[in-house]
Amino acid sequence: MGIGDRLKEERERLGFNQTEFAAKAGASKNSQYNYEKGERSPDASYLAAVADQGVDVLYVVTGRRLSTDESQLSTDELEVVTHVRGLDDEDKVAVMRLLRAFAQKK
Repeated sequence: MGIGDRLKEERERLGFNQTEFAAKAGASKNSQYNYEKGERSPDASYLAAVADQGVDVLYVVTGRRLSTDESQLSTDELEVVTHVRGLDDEDKVAVMRLLRAFAQKK
């Protein structure tokens, strides 16, 4: 599996189509298509932009996840972690309260 395949996998994991994802990354749909097909390689500014959207750039480039613990997460769990990481501190506190409340109901 190459960079393009892993980039597509991350885009799909985050729920974006090519057009939406390209816009978030400041690229054209054509560039996105070429990256995913392996016909072009994304540059650092593109990778930084997609990292801001929750893409595991280390995984895209190397095929390795950020840490062993994270590689053990399901796709759904990794998506939750990615979204929580993108929140500001106040929203993280609110999400944690909600999760703790659900966990106590068990």
